[in-house]
Amino acid sequence: MVLQKIFKSSHPIIGVVHLLPLPTSPRWGGSLKVVIDRAEQEAAALAAGGVDGIIIENFFDAPFAKDRVDPAVVSAMSLIVQRVMNLVPLPVGINVLRNDGISSMAIAACVGAQFIRVNVLTGVMATDQGLIEGQAHQLLRYRRELGSDVQILADVLVKHARPLGSPNLTTAVQETIERGLADGIILSGWGTGSLPIGKI
Repeated sequence: MVLQKIFKSSHPIIGVVHLLPLPTSPRWGGSLKVVIDRAEQEAAALAAGGVDGIIIENFFDAPFAKDRVDPAVVSAMSLIVQRVMNLVPLPVGINVLRNDGISSMAIAACVGAQFIRVNVLTGVMATDQGLIEGQAHQLLRYRRELGSDVQILADVLVKHARPLGSPNLTTAVQETIERGLADGIILSGWGTGSLPIGKI
């Protein structure tokens, strides 16, 4: 089972480090040290609180590019993730918003993180960034090229988005795993903090 491969618990609690705005984002404050200090504080607090793992994402870079982020974001996140991994002895994952699975995989493979989150691995979702198409084929081939075993956790009917059409949740989960080759799935609500959309 994927979760047991990454975490000690079969029902892990994963805390999220929401990074302050990074270089090139509209609200970038000009100091990477401030971003790093805040990330380290959040990670230490989460670890002290007993989480089983941490995921780091560029949450405050909104509004997001729908696919590829600027190289400065990749560089900054690589540095920050490495610092957090040196600070807390927990599995660490990466989510490069809005849907840059390639950059997430590159960072994770280079720093030795255990997993990534991909918001749209398969299918098409209508979002505030426009239509986002899953690119599982590119991401899985890229992981193979890197010789990486970073696990891919993929959202099904991701938050802050709507599917084109009315897919059956069970079918969407099945296809994400069987056709998109996700290592695990994530179910969320329609927005941050809302309850999951349903049961499988």
